[in-house]
Amino acid sequence: MMIDYFTQHLWQMWSVLAVVCLILELMAGDFFIICFSIGAVFAALSAALGGNIYVQLICFAVCALISLFWVRPFAKRYLRKGEDSRVSNADALLGRQGRVVETVEADGFGRVQIDGDIWKAVTNENQSIPTGTNVYVIGRESTIITVETIH
Repeated sequence: MMIDYFTQHLWQMWSVLAVVCLILELMAGDFFIICFSIGAVFAALSAALGGNIYVQLICFAVCALISLFWVRPFAKRYLRKGEDSRVSNADALLGRQGRVVETVEADGFGRVQIDGDIWKAVTNENQSIPTGTNVYVIGRESTIITVETIH
């Protein structure tokens, strides 16, 4: 009755598993769970073509393993291209220009505004940099930037 329905329509269960794995992959984004989704799709195809439960399980396992070792590295390499070379927000400040909003003392600190954000700043110059001067960022130590006057 109910068991007979499930055994005759097992392809639907594999299809549901494939969709659930795709949804989980969208949340995780590591290209790992999608391998099980691919295996479930091939198991659903084997179920729809009349394969017994053992054929379906073997098809699921083999296709999931193949996609784990072939699809996942391919997807990570091409879909996350250049991700390792991306700089953090603070490192992206290097070379940027800003305006002094609080005098940067020669042996102390001041404040520099860059794109609306105000950063604590120091200078390597022998003299203070007055308010209103345009500067560029030459270094960063934690949240303190090092600036020089634009000549």
